[in-house]
Amino acid sequence: MQGRFSVWLVKHGLVHRSLGFDYQGIETLQIKPEDWHSIAVILYVYGYNYLRSQCAYDVAPGGLLASVYHLTRIKYGVDQPEEVCIKVFAPRSNPRIPSVFWVWKSSDFQERESYDMLGVSYENHPRLKCILMPESWIGWPLRKDYIAPNFYEIQDAH
Repeated sequence: MQGRFSVWLVKHGLVHRSLGFDYQGIETLQIKPEDWHSIAVILYVYGYNYLRSQCAYDVAPGGLLASVYHLTRIKYGVDQPEEVCIKVFAPRSNPRIPSVFWVWKSSDFQERESYDMLGVSYENHPRLKCILMPESWIGWPLRKDYIAPNFYEIQDAH
């Protein structure tokens, strides 16, 4: 079943895949990484002016990595704003997704956290660097195939 936004994308010839609706009735769409930036700009122009959250997850050990964007269309005088969820999947071997920092500035730390924890590289992000783990950390701690080091060093524990 296609939702309102999916029908709109089809009407305008924009490639995507409908993933249905979540438990709150929010439409979820899959967008290819190479199409994501242009569709993000279209969403913003269409009125989705608020990035509620961005996160990433490991779909399966050795499988794809996903970057998830929850967007809201906020308008004055509307009690129930429209929402859409976008999922962009990338191969584990080269997880590159265009950054939406220049569309929604609130994605800054969220994309950096996804990079730091899962190794998803957001192209054209102005400050893509580790924010939670030390720069010397090896690996991506939230990947399902991550092997934790067998040592834990506590520094400055007073």
